[in-house]
Formats: sequence, C-alpha cells, structure tokens
Amino acid sequence: MMKKIREYMNRDLNLSILVTLTFVIFITLRIIIGPSLLSLNNIQSMLFQVPEFGFLALAMMLSNMVGGIDLSIIANANTVAIFTAYVLNGQLSFGTDGAARIILALIFAIVCSLLFGSFNGILISKTSAPPLIATLGTMTLFQGIGMAVTGGASVGDLIPEFSLIAKAKLLELPVIFWIFLGAAVIVGLVLTYTSFGRNFYLYGGNPVAARFSGIHNEKMCISTFLLTGLLAGIAGIIILSRVNSAKVGYGDSYLLQTMIVCVVGGIDPNGGKGKVQGVVIAILLMQVMSSAFTIMSLSPYTKKLIWGIMLVCVLGLNHIIGKYSEYKKLKMSMKAKA
Repeated sequence: MMKKIREYMNRDLNLSILVTLTFVIFITLRIIIGPSLLSLNNIQSMLFQVPEFGFLALAMMLSNMVGGIDLSIIANANTVAIFTAYVLNGQLSFGTDGAARIILALIFAIVCSLLFGSFNGILISKTSAPPLIATLGTMTLFQGIGMAVTGGASVGDLIPEFSLIAKAKLLELPVIFWIFLGAAVIVGLVLTYTSFGRNFYLYGGNPVAARFSGIHNEKMCISTFLLTGLLAGIAGIIILSRVNSAKVGYGDSYLLQTMIVCVVGGIDPNGGKGKVQGVVIAILLMQVMSSAFTIMSLSPYTKKLIWGIMLVCVLGLNHIIGKYSEYKKLKMSMKAKA
C-alpha cells in the first residue's frame, strides 16, 4: 500500500507536495481560527471571490507556460469592464433593453477581450519583443484607454438584472464559481488531450525544437495571448457583475498574487511545464489563507510579508525538487548501465 502511494506521489512530485502543503495549512488554520473558517457563509464568501481572481490566474498560467508573462491582464479586465458598463448603462446600448442589452454587453466584452489579447500576441510574435516588455507597454496602453474614456471616474448605473450573474447560486454555491470550475476543466482537457495542447507544451519548453517540428510559432504565440485576453475579459465581466461598477485600477494587487499562484501551482516560468490542477489547488489555498488573514485582522503589510515569504520558500523548494529529480535520473541511468 505504502509503495503504491509512494509511486503515485513520485509521478508528479510538485503536485503531491502542493496537495500535502495545502492539507497541512488548512488543518493549521482550522485549529487556530476555529469552526468559523468552515461555516457555510465563509465558504460561500470565499467562492464568490475565487472566480475573478481564478480567471486572471489561468490567464497568467498560459503566458507563463510559453516562457512569457502577461502584465496587461488586470488592465485588460478593467478596460473590458468599463466598455461593457457603458453598454449596460445605456450609453452604448443601441436601443436594446433587458436581456437583449445583457447579451449585447457580453458579446461586446468578449470581442474587446479578444482584440486586446490578439494585439498582445501579434505585437510579441511580429516584433520578437520580450513578453515582459510588450505587455508592460500594453498594460499602460489599456489603462490609458480606460482613463481617457472615464476620466478616472467609476462607471455605474447598470441595469439591475446584470448583477444576478454574480448573485445566482447552484447547489448553495455561486454560479460564477461553477463557471470558473468548468473553464478550468476545459483548459485542462485541451492542454492534456489535444494536438494544440501538445504543441503548446513543446512550443513553451523549446521554441526552436517546436519550429523544426513543423509548429508555427507565431500562430502559437498569437493563440496563447488570444486565450489570455479572453480569460482576462471574462474576469472583467465577473468583476463588473460583482461590484456593479467599473473603474481603472481595480484589483491591481491581483497581479502579484496571480504570479505567486502560478509559482505555487508548479508552473515553470521558463515554460513547458505545469498543470491546470496545480493552479486551481493553489488558487483555493491562497483564497483560504486570504480569508483566514481577514478573520485574524492582519494588516495589508503583514499579508504582503507572508505572501513574499511564501513565494521565496516555494522557489527554494522547487529548486531542491529540481536538483533531487536530476540526481534521481542520474542514479537510475547509472543503474541501467551497470
């Protein structure tokens, strides 16, 4: 029995350590805080907050898995939310009302997010600019568009029916959480079982080998950032539905947290390695910890200190795991030769 458990854990050491770490932290917080951590109200509150952050983390994950980064995801989400808000409050509704206006707003949001994502992809693939620099530029550009359109003010007065998206529940859990879970499953299945997924991993791990294998690297780059843009745009829709208004600068702190989630979730920032399930577990771990910090009334500075320590510890742990894996492979190779 122990041998089977050990073999199962060795299949994906990073994921096994993450699951164990999550379990230990969860038990520790449960002992410190008490039953309020697991009350229905607290669970529902946590799951209401997971989707908007979760979609942004999935977007960051995809850009990391091709060896890049997308710094524009928050600005993308906020600008999409601003334009969508203008449709929902009637300023860009083109005479529609009720359900028709909501459908128009959703189409508008999806088209905007795809345009922003494709702009990132084309910019990076055509100019060969590092994703860090390119998306830093587009982050400023998207923020500038949002600021120019709104003058820095929040956009509200939405039709009331739109907020039902965030308020609706299914099996006592928020519908937006089920939507996030469904999206994570779809992304995981696509990356694991489709030719696009196989090309994606190869392109992320070694672009030169991918090119010699017949993969069109420019198309892969554009497709990847198109998806990150779409996921960021969906986050923008959920933010708008939850907060009932849109503004430049909302959720700026999410950028650092999405990076931490990707590292904790086992995504290799050099590309080519990582799984969606690792990121989903890391998102839930971060949300439980964030909720616990709120219950314990920790200051924002203390929270940042803890996130920073956590990031450094995980990076160190990943380095040790990498060295251990290399040593194990070398040992097995020497055994095979002997």
